[in-house]
Amino acid sequence: MTIYFDNAATSLPKPEAVYKVMENTMRNCANPGRSGHRMALEAGRTIFRTRELLARLFSIKNPMQIIFTHNATDSLNLGIKGILKKGDHVITTSMEHNSVIRPLKTLEGKEIIDLTLIKGNEQGIVLVEDIEKEIRENTKMIITTHASNVVGTILPISKIGKLAKKYNIIYMVDAAQSAGVYDIDVNMYNIDILAFPGHKGLLGPQGTGGLYIKEGIELETLREGGTGSLSESLTQPLTMPDRYESGTHNTIGIAGLGAGISYILDEGIENIRKHEEMLTQHLIDGLSEIDNVIIYGTKDAKKQAAVVSINIGEADSSEISFILDNNYDIACRSGLHCASLSHKTIGTFEQGTIRLSMGYFNTIEEVNKTINAIGDISKRII
Repeated sequence: MTIYFDNAATSLPKPEAVYKVMENTMRNCANPGRSGHRMALEAGRTIFRTRELLARLFSIKNPMQIIFTHNATDSLNLGIKGILKKGDHVITTSMEHNSVIRPLKTLEGKEIIDLTLIKGNEQGIVLVEDIEKEIRENTKMIITTHASNVVGTILPISKIGKLAKKYNIIYMVDAAQSAGVYDIDVNMYNIDILAFPGHKGLLGPQGTGGLYIKEGIELETLREGGTGSLSESLTQPLTMPDRYESGTHNTIGIAGLGAGISYILDEGIENIRKHEEMLTQHLIDGLSEIDNVIIYGTKDAKKQAAVVSINIGEADSSEISFILDNNYDIACRSGLHCASLSHKTIGTFEQGTIRLSMGYFNTIEEVNKTINAIGDISKRII
């Protein structure tokens, strides 16, 4: 049976309830909000229930401030391009995923924004004081990841949020690697815009995601169309969440996402986090004993998500990943992980890394088998 250590890309398996509710919704699903029959009304209720669960998870007072998207990339593009205008200055970090960097670079290339990149150290740590030094009069947004998808390093979003509030700057957080595992309170952390995927730590299906937009913040729409509301108007409704949810919802996926969040709330996010921390530290400690293995990041499970990036000497990371998959039935990821600036920051841009990312359903036995497999490979390479 495959050991699945690619949860940073998408979580697997999902809770059994996710599969069941998606099948049931598929068999009984109608179009939400477009007609008055019972199946359509139930579809609408399904979507609203998931909004309420997300609001509970992230301590959001009004569930209608949460909009559904296709994934975190979709959310980030809307949050970035919907806010920024000609002449705005943006601060981000060298630890961001391309889903943050590429939209910002596109706007910079079109001479719409000025962009400042705060470089992290070799462990992926970003200092708040380095961000503060770069704030200008026209700084409109600070956008950071919560946890690096390459080395797992957790950024101090609470401190960055306070800094943004102090200077009246919009703070946007990419929670792709943290939502569902780490506590996120948008009010306590002064988060104005929160982007998250449904298919990673929230244990939902692919093709789901969301964006929280604080009341009072308005984004330009990236698309317009039917919303099932104010159909007599030829212009897009301004009400939330309809303004940003044109077209038919992914009701089946959103139902599955709701089941995933319910599972998290029932299990307890603290229990999920402690389990992942235990696995992460055990993996780091075990790999640290193997000659020729290089471990990147903080090497401290309290300071990083359940993402461990390594290399074996100067061996090609893709080759090692292939051996783990083909010879040991261990699924992981190799290469640059859609985050080339992060690799430049930690010094692995040419080689990439072997990324082992664990989830709540992984076990200590799987970690031990992976440590032994990497030990075997390392002996051969030496």
